[in-house]
Amino acid sequence: MLSLFFLPLILLSSGIVNNVWGLFSLYILSGLGMAGIGMGVMHDAIHGSYSKNKTINTILGYSFNMIGANATVWKIQHNILHHTYTNIDHADDDLNAPFFLRFSPHAKHYWVHQFQHIYIWFFYSISTISWITTKDFVRLKRFRDMGFLSKKNEYKKALISMSAWKLLYYSYALVLPMILLPFSWWIILLAFISMHMVTGILVSVVFQIAHIMPDNEFPLPDTNGQMNNNWYAHQFETTCNFSPNSNLLFWLLGGLNYQVEHHVLPDVCHVHYKNLTKIISETAQEFGMPYHVKKSMFQAIVDHTKMLKMLGKKEEVVLV
Repeated sequence: MLSLFFLPLILLSSGIVNNVWGLFSLYILSGLGMAGIGMGVMHDAIHGSYSKNKTINTILGYSFNMIGANATVWKIQHNILHHTYTNIDHADDDLNAPFFLRFSPHAKHYWVHQFQHIYIWFFYSISTISWITTKDFVRLKRFRDMGFLSKKNEYKKALISMSAWKLLYYSYALVLPMILLPFSWWIILLAFISMHMVTGILVSVVFQIAHIMPDNEFPLPDTNGQMNNNWYAHQFETTCNFSPNSNLLFWLLGGLNYQVEHHVLPDVCHVHYKNLTKIISETAQEFGMPYHVKKSMFQAIVDHTKMLKMLGKKEEVVLV
């Protein structure tokens, strides 16, 4: 995945590409590699499950910085907020969205939501463009205000580090090709955006079809801020697998088609999920917990679209 991301960019920076089709093809290939790094490399590394060696995990976690995002922000947003408070409105940061998107039946409804199942695919496709430009900075400040990054100068150091990594990324992914290739700057910018659109749609769809589904629950805490279920039962109720028999997707998505296994055992490397699925599904059945799974990615996307359409309706969504 690292090679799939970097080799096309190296070819672009060599200046030997002389046609638009080659330009866009290489950027799109790089986008596939970027998605692979996000799902199959940095995801495990930042969870501390890629290797038993903490140093290796830290180093490979920086691969997220190398594709324009930020490991510090992701660790708080994903490891802490998403995995601890999965599908809990105002707590799971993955449910926090602009006003024109509604991912929870408990979120405020606006009239525009009735069309979200149509226009959301565009916003999924530009999601990583948002990460590399403004979203990481907004989240870093919000996480500081929430009490994270509370050590002396921790926020300042994180902000400087983030800015430096992003400048490095823009330098080799966009500026160098603009300098070295015989194309107008706007053509190279469009190719760069196409790379991110490939990454954005892949990453967004994979993470969203794991949780924003008709069969999944969206529980709320009681008046004392306590959840009714224990953490493991909560993960089973709010998470869904898809395409469990696809070896190709298992490799391409870093095992994230086995989201249930990942959520109940987030510190286990994804290469073990296939061997664990029988044990975990039988354990869920033994203790009367749901084990959500869709036979194919296509079916999962169809059901996710239905859920988005349901959430777009003004009346309260009735969850199974």
